[in-house]
Amino acid sequence: MTMPKKSRPHSSSTAVVRTRIAPSPTGMPHIGTLYQALFDYAFAKRHKGSFLIRIEDTDQERSVQGAEEALYDAFDWLGIPEDESPRKGGSVGPYRQSERLDLYKQHALELVKKGHAYYCFCSKERLEEVRKQQSASKQVPMYDRHCLALVSEEIQTRLDAGEKPVIRMKIPQGEKIVCRDEVRGDIVFDSNLIDDQVLLKSDGFPTYHLAVVVDDHFMKISHIVRGEEWISSLPKHKLLYDWFGWDMPPMYHTPLLRNPDKSKMSKRHGHTSVVWYQEHGILPEALRNFLALLGWSHPKDAEIFSLDEFISSFDLKDLKAVGPIFDPAKLEWMNGEYIRMLPVEELAKRLQEYNEKFLKSVYSIELIHKTVPLVQTRLKTFQEYDGYCHFFIEAPRSFEKDLTAERDVIKSIAGVLEKFHEQEWQAEALGTRLQTYAEKQNIPFKSFFMTLRVALTGKKITPPLNESMEILGKEETLKRLK
Repeated sequence: MTMPKKSRPHSSSTAVVRTRIAPSPTGMPHIGTLYQALFDYAFAKRHKGSFLIRIEDTDQERSVQGAEEALYDAFDWLGIPEDESPRKGGSVGPYRQSERLDLYKQHALELVKKGHAYYCFCSKERLEEVRKQQSASKQVPMYDRHCLALVSEEIQTRLDAGEKPVIRMKIPQGEKIVCRDEVRGDIVFDSNLIDDQVLLKSDGFPTYHLAVVVDDHFMKISHIVRGEEWISSLPKHKLLYDWFGWDMPPMYHTPLLRNPDKSKMSKRHGHTSVVWYQEHGILPEALRNFLALLGWSHPKDAEIFSLDEFISSFDLKDLKAVGPIFDPAKLEWMNGEYIRMLPVEELAKRLQEYNEKFLKSVYSIELIHKTVPLVQTRLKTFQEYDGYCHFFIEAPRSFEKDLTAERDVIKSIAGVLEKFHEQEWQAEALGTRLQTYAEKQNIPFKSFFMTLRVALTGKKITPPLNESMEILGKEETLKRLK
């Protein structure tokens, strides 16, 4: 394919905007699905349109039980709910492709009748042998049109005998097919290099190419957003639209997400799964903000902005073709910013929910409320909370500093703290008294408080020490020191 100079992309249509995301239930939700869905959702909402979820479940062998429900959970969690879907219904359903088989068959047969498609009875073994020979002779692997020469009488005889063929596209030869991607401009394809794509499989299920065109038309999709891996399918889809006599919606192919080393994000990396972000304590609003900046820039170069602001600013024509870098460090930074923006009560509530779902440690809501003010400015993810606060629920079993030589100092600190009354066991009073003692003993503050910190928590870096002692209480603090 060749790509001429990019011309100005189409502006947003004044017609009713309807966008869709069409995932396959072949695994747990992928971050790339949410990435594209966010653009679909924002564009539809900006133009008072509708955002649809369509389940492309025609590959029955690869379908995973529970994957569809997990997908809905991911969309709900991210805060981009659909207007129409299998679970919500709508006026253009059904929204699962497995429930629309008659529609696909009808249109596949229409193409056969028009001469744009044909029956293919070739066995898997023959197809594999043909491709093997083509590869050996360094030809582009594609169907050799063996069944194109079959006469109608033979075809009917084989159909009457119960043979179950596939239906293939009849790609025109010797043509230049000009397709438009609104992100990259016009792209020219050589039809001689395009395979006669299977449209309807022998089991009556459509392939992606037939189903996506038929569904997008009958579901009245106005703008199509999908990954750049589908650019090679553009000429096949354009031909189908032309053959059916339908207008092809504007196509926007988003660039592939890439790791910091420029490699493609793949399922081999744990961070492609939406569940990974939930387990690590990434806030949905932070992830939305982060994804929005991959392939798009805020008109005022803002880094932090709300979903409503994104919706009011976003337009599909502003998408960029350059593959954006998915930088986990930047996402953590952004997540920390969102954590700090949360009111303490709201942060405590969310940490409690995260605690109950993902942490093995048991934190009471009272303890979470007490500790949130101590760690809010430090947290980048909810997962870090346990690392900072675990010592509140369990005395340390190991220590980041050897305290053997500090036993006398620790014993003397315990003696000072024993003199405190319960009612005066407060952070400010504890800090003042301990500083005075360290000065009298001529012990540097840094060394003195580090010894105390490690003795109580096991760690060198913790939430503020005096406030932590107040939360631990006099009895637990002395127990640990002794």
